[in-house]
Amino acid sequence: MFRTLLTACLMVVLASPAFPQPAMPGPMERPEQLAGMGPVDRMDMGPMDRMGDMMGMCLDNAATIGLTQEQKNRLTPLHREMKKKQVRYKADAKLAEMELMEIMEVKDFDLEKASAATRKISDIKTAYHLDMLKLMKEVRTTLTDEQFQKLLQLKHRKMEKREMKKERKKPVKKMGM
Repeated sequence: MFRTLLTACLMVVLASPAFPQPAMPGPMERPEQLAGMGPVDRMDMGPMDRMGDMMGMCLDNAATIGLTQEQKNRLTPLHREMKKKQVRYKADAKLAEMELMEIMEVKDFDLEKASAATRKISDIKTAYHLDMLKLMKEVRTTLTDEQFQKLLQLKHRKMEKREMKKERKKPVKKMGM
């Protein structure tokens, strides 16, 4: 059991983005930097963070997708609810991460408290994922198959445009002689 808890704590520490550590931390350093972990706003939830974007794209392109007024009326409150849950999640996750940082500030921190804080962060993420999945299921049942396919096509076009922008921004390597 101790091995599992230690592994979980190490995964949290190692999975977070690392900041270069100063030789002697100064008074201006943030606690998460002292603990070697990145700030919560860098926690990427992957596709879960983009669910609201997809629904927003659906509403922004209602005419292209062919949404009826009834569908728009049903999706608009779902979109608002999703955005509210996202704000709450980010706040809860940030607070839980700060609590973990407080626990880890001391040299000989309590492993049980750190493990509990890590589980709390994990529980917050899981609850958020499940809430987003439920909302996305409602959205999916609101759209027809044809509308859903059109939405996916829009999403893929947007992703392609983003990739093309990234390609244009990449610096060209010069060949040395």
